[in-house]
Amino acid sequence: MADKAVPHFHNDLGVAVIHVGSKEFMCIGALPPFDHPHVFLDMGADNEIICQYCSTLYRYRRELKAGHADPEACVWDDHTRLAAE
Repeated sequence: MADKAVPHFHNDLGVAVIHVGSKEFMCIGALPPFDHPHVFLDMGADNEIICQYCSTLYRYRRELKAGHADPEACVWDDHTRLAAE
């Protein structure tokens, strides 16, 4: 599996807010195998959005690089997947 072109984030930590450096991304809820359907979220002109599946609040933070998050552990990629196996 190749790295994702669209960033993927999860809230396995159960934090109240995940700050992200991208306005378009996928929410997967929790780490696989407990993830929900991968939902594409687009903030558009807004600076925050709530995932309709898991109710995670995502807030855009300009100083974060695209694909990055605070907390950093909320970024999901192939390395995260391999570490979970």
